[in-house]
Order: sequence, then C-alpha cells, then structure tokens
Amino acid sequence: MRALVTGGAGFIGSQISDALIDAGHEVTIIDDLSRGRREQVNPGATFVELDITSPRLGSAFADARPEVVFHAAAQIDVRASVRDPLHDADVNVVGTVNVLRAAVDVSARRVVFSSSGGAIYGDADVIPTPEDQPCLPESPYGTAKLCAEAYGGTFSRQAGLEFVALRYANVYGPRQDPHGEAGVVAIFAIRLVRGEPVVINGDGTQTRDYVHVHDVVRANLAAVDGPAGVYNIGTGVETDVNTLYRMLADAAGVRANAGHGPAKPGEQRRSCLDTTATRERLGWSATIGFDEGVRSTLEYFWTAS
Repeated sequence: MRALVTGGAGFIGSQISDALIDAGHEVTIIDDLSRGRREQVNPGATFVELDITSPRLGSAFADARPEVVFHAAAQIDVRASVRDPLHDADVNVVGTVNVLRAAVDVSARRVVFSSSGGAIYGDADVIPTPEDQPCLPESPYGTAKLCAEAYGGTFSRQAGLEFVALRYANVYGPRQDPHGEAGVVAIFAIRLVRGEPVVINGDGTQTRDYVHVHDVVRANLAAVDGPAGVYNIGTGVETDVNTLYRMLADAAGVRANAGHGPAKPGEQRRSCLDTTATRERLGWSATIGFDEGVRSTLEYFWTAS
C-alpha cells in the first residue's frame, strides 16, 4: 500500500508512519516541522517539508500517489485555539479541505482523519459518550475538528472518497511534546523528572479519558479497511487530574503535592468516550492499562531528559 501521513513528524503521526513502514508499506510524510521533529521522521519514509495549507500540497500528493491518507497534521492546542481561532481554523479547517481535495485529485481510496472526541462533544449529558450524542464543542479547536469531519462527509458524498474520522480521547505516551499547553501527561511527567513544581489548572476534579498512543496507532491501522464512518478511540474510563498527578508522582517517587492555578477557558469538566461501536465495527479496543501506560511514559521521559 502507498500511504501518505500528514503530520508524520509529530507525536502521533510519526508512530503511525513507523507502524506502516514496519508492516511493509510505502510511506510519504508531509510535515512543516512547526511542532514535529525531523529526528522523528522514519528514515524509511519519503519526507516532504510542507504546510498542509500550501498551494503546493497537490503536487506533493501527485508525486506520492497515495492509496490511503492518514491526516494527523493539526493545530492541537485547545487554549491556543481560544486565543487565536482564526489560525486554528486556517490549519484545522482550511488545511483539511486542502488535504481532502488533494486526495480526491490523485484518486486516493480513503482518508483516515485524526479527530477529537475529547473536544467535539463538549460537556456531554451521557458519560461515557457514544458517537450519536450531540456535538457541542466548548472551544474553537473542537468546532474546527467537527467542521473538518463535515467536510470529509461532503467529499465522500460528492467524490466517493472513503472517509474515516477517529475521535481520539486524550492521547498520551512516548514522543508527546511536554512544552506549550498541550499534553498534560507529558507536561506533568517532564516536570516530575526534572524536579520542578507541577501546577494543576482549576481544582483538578475535571476528568479525561486517557488512551495510549500505541493503541491509537492500532486504531489507525484498523481503519484502513474497516467500514468508513466516525469512531471513538478511547478507554471508556474517567480519570481526574488530581488522580493523574498522584499516579505520576508515585511512579516518579515524588511526595510533594501539586499546586493549583485558575481554570482555563474552553475546557470541559468531564470527557470520556464510549467505544462500543468501534469494538463492534472496527474490531478495536484499547489494550494498554493506564497504570502500565503512565509508567512507560515516565520511563520515556527519564531516558529522554
């Protein structure tokens, strides 16, 4: 299979690329390196340094001739989307339309889109939340991801492009960026490893569904030939931020309590995904428990620091 991975130098995209190459597929990676890192690009892939909003994207697709596109490139920071919703929409909506159009132009069979169950549903009435619940995003980031899904449906109906949207819960694991404001597991882990204080935004009782990146990679591979549609990718288990900190601190041998700062705008109180449909239709479910995942993630940051 000829595969193209946008954002293939980033946290999730690089590990999707690795898995595809390990399985013997031909891989082209497109990444502008704004957040991705060149050293995370698999040497077995063809690498193109390019922004997904660029008018040159079509030429890059024409050179690669992908059969399946894994669209993982994105502006990923919820709080940054609140500060600058125009930039978020430019990358996450306009960039996605550019990817979809390029995929159609080269007759790609399918696009597997990295969406966000953590941000699209907002403060849902049903927890864990299934895919058929109303989508009421609390942030421009969630709104942009929902809009991108709608565009994927439009291209599917108009051009016959097979479109799969994987609505991720809070993804964590090796290679997650500990800088900036995204990725609470990575942020806490690197601070604990360095002996720096940890600050929790708000009272820490807000919950999230944490899914390991290796399980997310498995979901992307399952989406290559499974039925097109929208799927939640999570564990169905809520963990509050206070508990997350204590798990990481205990694993790191740190006894100090975390501090608390003001809550951040654009973040919902609870988020947890029902993956029943994903298990039944894609044959996928999470396999890495949170205790195991937290320990392995902390070990990664010990080694990398």
